[in-house]
Amino acid sequence: MENPTAQKLINKIQLDLFKNGFDAKPLVTDLKKLREYALEEQNPVLVKAIRLAYEHIEENGAFLIAIPDDEPIEGFEENNDISSSTENNMESLDYLLNLFTDLKNKNNISDLKEYNKAFMAF
Repeated sequence: MENPTAQKLINKIQLDLFKNGFDAKPLVTDLKKLREYALEEQNPVLVKAIRLAYEHIEENGAFLIAIPDDEPIEGFEENNDISSSTENNMESLDYLLNLFTDLKNKNNISDLKEYNKAFMAF
């Protein structure tokens, strides 16, 4: 994201996760605010990823999506089932937040699309 305020919010979210651990309510609030900045940047993949992320957290009370594979494989959905336990995937959540910071990187956009698919399939 280009907006310096959005960058600061992403850093705040990551710092809060590191210091305080996973807390769904403030995380969802921060992601909703971050989505407003994403709307201004008119990047539909980003806007959708943020919305699906906070909806996923609201519905499940946790972040249960695995980091996308480098190369999509036939068993991707099976891998997704493994991650659909009741434990947070903090590494994946942190990775998702990092993707938001550099959208000029084509690989990041590709990974955001994979996250969107995983959210929809969950």
